[in-house]
Amino acid sequence: MTRTLVLGGTRSGKSRYAEDLMPADVPVRYLATARRRADDAEWTARLEAHRVRRPAGWVTVEEPDVSAIVTAGGGPLLVDDLATWLTNVLDDAGAWEGGADIGPSTTALVDAVASAPGEVVLVSAEVGLGVVPATRSGRLFRDELGALNAALAAVCDEVLLLVAGLPVRLK
Repeated sequence: MTRTLVLGGTRSGKSRYAEDLMPADVPVRYLATARRRADDAEWTARLEAHRVRRPAGWVTVEEPDVSAIVTAGGGPLLVDDLATWLTNVLDDAGAWEGGADIGPSTTALVDAVASAPGEVVLVSAEVGLGVVPATRSGRLFRDELGALNAALAAVCDEVLLLVAGLPVRLK
């Protein structure tokens, strides 16, 4: 069993790299964290591009409770991506303007990954290399995702950073 965290910036190749890490000879569960939005054709096209790139034998799971899916096991699992998952957690908690505690959700995810019964590959954005966001919500997202990535890196067996399509092994 391995737990791998693949980090990278926008268009760094992190999703494709993570997909290539998955075994070719067994069914893979692909946990898509993005929510579909009927009013956004561009977003729908992005989701579709990811879907058609995946092998036909993969099973796409669209379930917001990532921790439960990780804990349940059931063969190799690719979670793409945690930045989108975190955005949904922040949305659902009403945390953008302050006051909401998302700690239980992020802790549950880290605990699930730490005790995952099978192979798990996680994809997440690296947002700590840029400027300090000008808005409170931007800073909240950057800080929460940075903390989540660090906590996951601590419990993963492998951690990679994709830069310009090239993997850099961090752990």
